[in-house]
Amino acid sequence: MNFNTRKTVLLLLLLLGVNVVQAQHKKLEKDSPEKVREFFVSSLITIGDPVLEALSKNELKKNMPVERSPGAWDDRKHVTYLEAFGRLLSGMAPWLELGPDTTAEGKLRAKYIDLAQKSIHNATDPASPDFMNFVVDRQPLVDAAFLAQALLRAPKQLWEPLDVTTKENVIKAFKSSRKIEPYHSNWLLFASMVEAAILKFDKDEDQKRLMYALDEHKKWYLGDGMYGDGPDFHWDYYNSFVIHPMQLDILKTLNEKEANFKADFKTELDRARRYAAIQERLISPDGTYPPIGRSLAYRFGAFQLLSQVALWKELPKEVEPAQVRSALYAMIYNQLKAPGTFDKNGWLQIGLYGHQPNIGEGYISTGSLYLCSEAFLVLGLPATDAFWSDKYEPWTQKKIWSGQVIPIDHASK
Repeated sequence: MNFNTRKTVLLLLLLLGVNVVQAQHKKLEKDSPEKVREFFVSSLITIGDPVLEALSKNELKKNMPVERSPGAWDDRKHVTYLEAFGRLLSGMAPWLELGPDTTAEGKLRAKYIDLAQKSIHNATDPASPDFMNFVVDRQPLVDAAFLAQALLRAPKQLWEPLDVTTKENVIKAFKSSRKIEPYHSNWLLFASMVEAAILKFDKDEDQKRLMYALDEHKKWYLGDGMYGDGPDFHWDYYNSFVIHPMQLDILKTLNEKEANFKADFKTELDRARRYAAIQERLISPDGTYPPIGRSLAYRFGAFQLLSQVALWKELPKEVEPAQVRSALYAMIYNQLKAPGTFDKNGWLQIGLYGHQPNIGEGYISTGSLYLCSEAFLVLGLPATDAFWSDKYEPWTQKKIWSGQVIPIDHASK
C-alpha cells in the first residue's frame, strides 16, 4: 500500500469514526427521560455491585483486583479497599437516601441499602476479614472523609438503621484517623469532613480540625468560582473532586447545628453555583471534556460539583436541569461504553477512556477509580422531578456550535 493510498484509507476511517459518533449522539438525543434515568441507575449498579456484593460478604479483600499504574508508589493494598468503598458510597448515597418503595427502582434501592449497611458493619468491625485501614499511611484520611460524606448525605438509610455496635465502630474508625496530619491543601477538608460527621452523629468533635480547613479555604479563594489547591492555583478538577462538594456538605452540617454559619454557607453556595456553570460549559457537543490536570482516572467524577448543584436545585437560572441531564448522559455514556472500562469480572480499570494504565499517577489503584460514582448524585432527585421528566435539552456547547443563541457568560466575584 503506497503512501497516498494509506493516507486515503486513514482519512476514510477517521470520517467513519466521526460519523459513528455523530450517529450515536443523535440516538442519545432521542432517548426518553425515563430511559436516561434507567441508564443512570443501571450504570451506578454496574459500577457499585462488585464492591458492595463482595464487602457485604466479607470478601472484598479476597475478590477485588488491585491494578496499579506503572509508576505506583507501592502495592496500594493497604489503602485501596477503603478508597473503593468510601468513594462509591459517597456517590451512591443520595440515591439510597430516597429509600425503598414498591417500584422496580425502589426494590433495587432496598437491595443496595441492605448491602451498604452490611458493608459499613464489615468495613469498621475490627474482627472482620474486611476491616479497613483508617490509620496506616496518609491516604486513609481521604477515604474516611468520603465515607463520612456518604453518611452525611444519607443519614436516614446509612446511619440511623445501624445497630449500636456498628455506630460505635464507625465513630472509633473516624476518630482513629485523627493521627493522620493532612497536607496543607485540599486535604485539610478531609480532616474537616470526618469531624463534621462526628459532630453530626456523636460528640467531642475536634474543633481545630473542623474549622481550620474552612478558614484556610477562605484565604485560597481566587475568584470566579475557583479555589487554589492550597495557596496556588492548579488547572485540574479538584474544585469538583473535593473542594466545593466537601465545603458544601461541611457547611450544610454546621449550618444545621448553628445559625451563625448561614453567611458562610450562602457564600460557598454562590461560588459553587458559578463553578457549576463553568463545568456545564466545559462539556463539548459530543460529550467529552478537556483532559487537564491530575487524577483523570477518576473519569466523570470530575463533574461531581455539577451533579451536586443540580441535586440541590441550585443551578444558575440560565442552566436548565434537562440540559445538565443531557450533558451528563452523553459524557457518562461515552466513557462507560469504551472497551476496557471494566475487566472481565466487572471491576473498574485505570483509564479516562477505556483502559489506559499510564494515565494513573503513583497514588492511583483500582479503589481510587470509584470516585467516578460522584457523578450520579443527581439520582437523589426522584424520577418525578423536572430534572428527570423534562424533555431533552441541548447543553451550552451543543447550542452554540449548532448556531443557536446562548446567554453571554459573565465572571462572578
